[in-house]
Amino acid sequence: MSTDKEGKPSERSFEEAIARLDEIVQRLEAGNIALDESLSLFEEGIGLAKYCSVRLDAAEGRLEVLMGFENGEPKLADFNQDEGE
Repeated sequence: MSTDKEGKPSERSFEEAIARLDEIVQRLEAGNIALDESLSLFEEGIGLAKYCSVRLDAAEGRLEVLMGFENGEPKLADFNQDEGE
């Protein structure tokens, strides 16, 4: 993970995290790396997968709000309701 000026992990975009996760999977699937490096990459990959999952859940929640969904179901309203009632 990249770091900021103070050496702390910096925030990645979702796309950057997916790209890095893809790199990690390719390296692990190649199978020609030491055990310690494999474990380190696997640990980073798990963190990236969790990060991406959280970001996707947040995006889904925002879409539900924007599209009028509640608990995964569309909010229903009477289309023919008069404004004067």
